[in-house]
Amino acid sequence: MPFSPPLPAPHITELPWCPPERLFPLCREGGASVFLDSGGPAEQERHRWSFLCPRPAGRLTLPLAEMHHLPQHLRAFLAAHAPAGRPSPHLPELPFTGGVIGLLSYEAGMAREGLTSRHATGCPAFTALACRDLFIFDRREQRLWWASADGTPPPGQPATTARPDHPGPSLTPVAEQDAATWQAAVRTVQEYIAAGDIFQANLTMRWVAPRPETLDLHALYNQLRTRCPAPFGAWFHTPDFTLLSASVERFLSLDRQGRIETRPIKGTCPVSDDPQQNDALKEALHRDEKELAENLMITDLMRHDIGRVCQLGSVNVPQLFAVERFAHVHHLVSSVTGQLQRDHDATDLLAATIPPGSVTGAPKYRAMQIIDEVESSARGAYCGTLFRLGWDGALDSSVIIRSISATASHLQVGAGGGITYPSHPEREYEEMCLKAAPLLAVLRDHGA
Repeated sequence: MPFSPPLPAPHITELPWCPPERLFPLCREGGASVFLDSGGPAEQERHRWSFLCPRPAGRLTLPLAEMHHLPQHLRAFLAAHAPAGRPSPHLPELPFTGGVIGLLSYEAGMAREGLTSRHATGCPAFTALACRDLFIFDRREQRLWWASADGTPPPGQPATTARPDHPGPSLTPVAEQDAATWQAAVRTVQEYIAAGDIFQANLTMRWVAPRPETLDLHALYNQLRTRCPAPFGAWFHTPDFTLLSASVERFLSLDRQGRIETRPIKGTCPVSDDPQQNDALKEALHRDEKELAENLMITDLMRHDIGRVCQLGSVNVPQLFAVERFAHVHHLVSSVTGQLQRDHDATDLLAATIPPGSVTGAPKYRAMQIIDEVESSARGAYCGTLFRLGWDGALDSSVIIRSISATASHLQVGAGGGITYPSHPEREYEEMCLKAAPLLAVLRDHGA
């Protein structure tokens, strides 16, 4: 049976305001920590809220073989750490006051669809952290709360001692494929399209750098969040794996009334400092038939995916092909909404939709088979999803793009794009490099 969340009953205390980066050093302590870090203009709702849990109360890790039982495992973990009792009637209305924050890899989504990758990965299929005590930041109103399931007092603010101003160890990311090899893979995907196997596939590759023993991941994340502010920025740390994310893409949101929204992103163009040139770039993107077709196919795919768990007739597309600006690029963004079936919950929604449609292709199952055939490494966390699931059953999540994955031995950055029959391999390669460039610059400049 779906998990029926108890009424949220954390103890919530408002604290004097301080910005999220002021408390991020608390994540240096302990073996795991998580920081959902909304960057960019705080007046916009998607950039408004941040959440920092410096001491998760528990961790759940599942292998690929258990992905067919994902909803049951996740419900049980959420219920095991839920607060007891009833809330005060005077609790502030906040979007997340505790629950589970978790990471599902791309390969976990493949497993849910009955597929197995031919590539090995150092990223766990599924890791969830129980967040019973956390800071809640309203960046727009500059207000701060501490929520605790047991009434534990907040940790003190870290000291403001300045760190030595010297470069970290040198980081040199290397592409796993050269331009010619990757463009040949584009043509292979186009051959599958011409044969009628698929309409589109999202083709990606990775850059890899050895991880020096002296690397300070906290300092690296501070550089990433400063240079690439993003609505779905995140630090997700465990002893075995760390994700540093500057994602711009929401995957799924589910509110307490069961209303679902997903916002697929497909279509990219540069940002210009010249206002007239910038308007011209946006207009060209909005008229680009290839980019529009790519976005439309992924929007239709997401309609299908959420339709698996939505009430009949409730799925709609209230926004199609909107051009939205992010830190370094413009994207075409659409919106798909629906109403969750009454006997389903957020865990069913995740299980029905991973991996995200915007990073697979259409039809999804065949596209994933072809992707695994033509790509030369596992995606791991990249193209997976990072989510928060509250005690009240509400969900928000991002597609893990624009990110750095860190294992004990190496750092990895991924980028890619949607391939259709009219795609130009050289142009697709240039677009992929445009997306990766800010992240690669963060790595290369770290030791400068």
